[in-house]
Amino acid sequence: MRYTMIFRGGAVNLSKTFSLLFRKYPLFRALFYAVLIGAGIVVLTFVTQKSNKYPIIDSIDPPVGSPGDTMTIQGSSFGEQRGTSFVEIAGNKITASNYISWSDKSIQLILPSNIQDGLLFVQTQSGKSKPQFFANEMGIPRSLPPDTKTFLPTVTSVSAPSTTYGSLITINGSNFGSERGKSIVYFTANRDDITSEENQFLPASEQDYDYEYWSDTEIRVRIPDGAVSGQNQFYVETEKGKSNFYTMTVTSNAGKKFYSQKKTYLVSVNADIDSIDTKNATTITLRVPRPVTMASQPQAELSECNPQPSIENYRNTLIHRIEMQKATTQKQKLRFEQNFVVSVYAVQTEINEKQIKPFSNKKRIIYTLWAGADNLIKSNDDVYKELAASIVAKETNPFVQAKLVYNFMIDTYKLNEKSRKLDDPVKELTKRKSGDAYDFAMLYTTLLRALNIPALPMSGILVDADLNTRNHWWTEFYIENLGWIPVDVALGKGLDYKPFKQIEDTRSFYFGNLDCQHIAFSRGWNESKPSLVNSKIVQRPKSYALQSIWEESSAGTVNYSSLWNDPIIKGVY
Repeated sequence: MRYTMIFRGGAVNLSKTFSLLFRKYPLFRALFYAVLIGAGIVVLTFVTQKSNKYPIIDSIDPPVGSPGDTMTIQGSSFGEQRGTSFVEIAGNKITASNYISWSDKSIQLILPSNIQDGLLFVQTQSGKSKPQFFANEMGIPRSLPPDTKTFLPTVTSVSAPSTTYGSLITINGSNFGSERGKSIVYFTANRDDITSEENQFLPASEQDYDYEYWSDTEIRVRIPDGAVSGQNQFYVETEKGKSNFYTMTVTSNAGKKFYSQKKTYLVSVNADIDSIDTKNATTITLRVPRPVTMASQPQAELSECNPQPSIENYRNTLIHRIEMQKATTQKQKLRFEQNFVVSVYAVQTEINEKQIKPFSNKKRIIYTLWAGADNLIKSNDDVYKELAASIVAKETNPFVQAKLVYNFMIDTYKLNEKSRKLDDPVKELTKRKSGDAYDFAMLYTTLLRALNIPALPMSGILVDADLNTRNHWWTEFYIENLGWIPVDVALGKGLDYKPFKQIEDTRSFYFGNLDCQHIAFSRGWNESKPSLVNSKIVQRPKSYALQSIWEESSAGTVNYSSLWNDPIIKGVY
């Protein structure tokens, strides 16, 4: 009892002392309230952190990479939009222009040029993730390489010393590499200017799916469209260097193609964005078409770009990103300008119709992809199948079928010089009996595919003798053991156009031949997926490129104006 009384008395005295200090001294009161507020903040912070979900990294790919590589970060709680969140590597934040996509479970980005070894974090409003380690491949010590001559690719034999266009050959040798990567097989090109190696040889085509197998000792590749007939030299080029030249014979009873009258153009493509008005953080993405490369257009290089793109080449487009971190009203015009150096050859064909047979290898990707319907070419529609069948009747030769369709369109339909915007221009052409160059090219491609002839719609610009340009469309169809045959129905019909060299009979010429004034930005329909969740998509029908996305903006309220200017020619030589 005595111990308890002493304790209670001490408690009472302590309470009186505290009360006296609290009433008498203002500084004491201030300190008391400061301690009380601090304790509240600590408790609130603790509770808030417990309720938030910290970002979690499950994996990064690649864990060892180089500047320019695409990195994918998998995990959870990243947030559906990036906003103010960021990825940090070795103490450096990844800048906005390097992000490709951001979702709650996945982040894709381009590794910057100054990337270093170090810890990788994902930082969101909820906090920072636990780290993963990233290593810059360029900084990893390596032993001195042996003599590169020992590892140069070497060709020792070929399975078919004599073969035809498009045929599959097997190249035997060594040091080709276990995977193809960026390695290429080059064949002698059928061109009139062979003053340099660049003009003398052309690569097997990735878009035509010429490469079918690659190992360190064996390559299976098809003879590409545009290779020279007769004695043809080829070689293999890897990152180690070039192989020896090996000679084989390429023949085709069906005919041959020849490339001449080369022109090199400086092409300028630009777009303007202005009057951006957004109520939250927003990303606006521009996908600028690039000129394609192919046998008749072997060079399409980006020579200048302002501002620098986020991604220089993604599915044959150049990517620009505009990042708005918060609600913004911006009236200043933003211009995105690209210059390309593009070389184009005129195409001439000599066809032996009697030697052409229907497509025999219908398992080839070139047939399964381009002899059927897609999101642009609706060749499976009974309207087109019935029309195509009525045009060719009992004819089975695919080249003759293509010519019959060409002549039918020229004789049946009226050509409009000016483009029209219609919901279904191809079907409208068959009803109204008139259409523009786009309608003619798309219907021609559709009818050929309805006949199971592989065909590609081509889009780009037509350059006249005064270097004026206009958006234009034409077609290529594929003949087995011969290659791609160009057809421009609109020019064959008599589209008003001033070529460098006058063509007497345009109807005959533009079936199977093409001048060097067609600059292609698309071969076929470029279908791509949005990079952002619930984003707004802008398409540009009847433009100089056939692609599903031109502009993309992130979800949320955003208004802006865009102006895409048609490509112009700054010079030719």
